[in-house]
Amino acid sequence: MANEHFDVAVVGAGLSGIGAGYHLQANCPDRSYVILEGRDAIGGTWDLFRYPGIRSDSDMFTLGYAFKPWTQAKAIADGPSILNYVRETAREHGIDQHIRFNTQVKGASWSTEDAAWTVEVEKDGKRSHVTANFLFLCGGYYSYAGGYTPEFPGVESFKGQLVHPQKWTPDIDHAGKKVVVIGSGATAVTLVPEMAKTAAHVTMLQRSPTYVVAAPGEDKQANWLRTKLPAKLAYAITRWRKVLFGMVFYNYARKQPAKVKAGIIEMVRKEMGPDYDVATHFTPTYNPWDQRICLVPDADLFTALKSGKAEVVTDHIETFTETGIKLKSGKVLEADIVVSATGLVLQAMNGLKLTVDGRVIDPGKTLSYKGMMYSDVPNLASAFGYTNASWTLKCDLTCEYVCRLLNHMKKTGNRQVTPRNDDPNIGEVPWLDFSSGYVQRAMASFPKQGTKAPWKLHQNYALDLMNLRFTKIEDGVLAFTNKAGAKARRLEAA
Repeated sequence: MANEHFDVAVVGAGLSGIGAGYHLQANCPDRSYVILEGRDAIGGTWDLFRYPGIRSDSDMFTLGYAFKPWTQAKAIADGPSILNYVRETAREHGIDQHIRFNTQVKGASWSTEDAAWTVEVEKDGKRSHVTANFLFLCGGYYSYAGGYTPEFPGVESFKGQLVHPQKWTPDIDHAGKKVVVIGSGATAVTLVPEMAKTAAHVTMLQRSPTYVVAAPGEDKQANWLRTKLPAKLAYAITRWRKVLFGMVFYNYARKQPAKVKAGIIEMVRKEMGPDYDVATHFTPTYNPWDQRICLVPDADLFTALKSGKAEVVTDHIETFTETGIKLKSGKVLEADIVVSATGLVLQAMNGLKLTVDGRVIDPGKTLSYKGMMYSDVPNLASAFGYTNASWTLKCDLTCEYVCRLLNHMKKTGNRQVTPRNDDPNIGEVPWLDFSSGYVQRAMASFPKQGTKAPWKLHQNYALDLMNLRFTKIEDGVLAFTNKAGAKARRLEAA
């Protein structure tokens, strides 16, 4: 790929990257683009994760693209179905023809003189470069190299298998075995009911509880609408119904946390019965949405627990033993397989080393503009979804905005756009306000958000829709410079 140039270089061929390809083709058809994918397949998260029961924790009417209706019956879809949906989108629109597989992006350097990024890539052990006028980071928010696993005391003595879900391989056989899943987040509540179908017994070992909400795996209203209306219209109606419900629930939870907490706990009591210790195992100490709420379709986790095939243990690990885990309470959990569902390793800006005119960019010292661009970093945007709603809702809006920005620059003859914060009254707060461990471990290295727009993250789809789709591009914060032809004029003058 040496010496190749594109108008836009997209990093990552997952859900976000394929969406970016669609929007670039639809809204900037005269612009060339390439998608640089480090792995050998389309799909990102949905191709990487192979653990039992892998599924979405958002409904597919909002996790799906705005431009491609989700037509399957299940609203909470399994991983293979989502992967097929993403790959089908790429094929239908010819986006797959723009992907360079096994092409790992290592870093990128911006040159104001050239108004271009030089992107360093590695393929088959060889380094080369491509150049692009705009860099669009769609590689997700966590490291693909491996998940987070704490240093467990005595783990070297354990004779069974210890695996992180991110590293799951097809040869791991849990049938008829005793399994301990460490964790209480979305991955753990997915693994437990699925593994319980064939394992001898599954224990979900958690240090503290998480909010867990059951919902139907299928949306009957959505499926009915699809029989009465054209697919796109039915999809749009359901999508907005889901968006509005999510916004109302989130805002109510923030304003009335005690009531929402009581309601969620009561739902669990109804599922598990009066004799189950809900206070110990399903009553968090934090408020709803201080961490992400776990969704279990068709109450499958609760069904597994009631069947006796699975259990929840709330305790702390004292040490691993040869045959399992000894807890601080003195209880011993026998295990053939231990799954460390203990979180991801978050990384800012896809973990890339970026420089601007020789200046190294420290993401932790930048300020996020509209949740997608960064102070003093030209011609770069990144796709990052919502924490209180589905990933794709924000990514779709981000792709639309990037295309608006590119078209505006072409119209005005500008080659460079850079967010600049000239307001001394803008304070800095963390990018995310979640209390989850995997978030807190990474926030120091992430960009900050500001205390006022356009530097503030709203976590509100309706508000972002208005701000990103309809507001003026030239807002006094984006600095447009480097007029087309300026370099040529300078050379003529010399």
